[in-house]
Amino acid sequence: MEGVMQFMISMKFTDQGIRTIKDAPKRTQAARELAKKLGIEIKQVYLTTGESDLVAFVETSNGDNVAKMALALGSAGNVHTRISRAWTEEEYFKLVSELP
Repeated sequence: MEGVMQFMISMKFTDQGIRTIKDAPKRTQAARELAKKLGIEIKQVYLTTGESDLVAFVETSNGDNVAKMALALGSAGNVHTRISRAWTEEEYFKLVSELP
């Protein structure tokens, strides 16, 4: 899949988000619909322990759209988001092989 980039979106519930946690399935479906409109494929969403409450792994050919999605999710007031670009092991080793 040439040109496809992987991202990890880490999310932490806001007070509003945890108060309305029972709406999480509806919010997740809305996020999936938004992602589809933006050309983002949500590969998996995990409930996590530690610093983040949720982590989503997504793929897209347009990194700007991941920022748009994270901003839209944050503006709804239920989660704070952080985006990290991720490289597969193969991509990582290719980068290393190209070092000067």
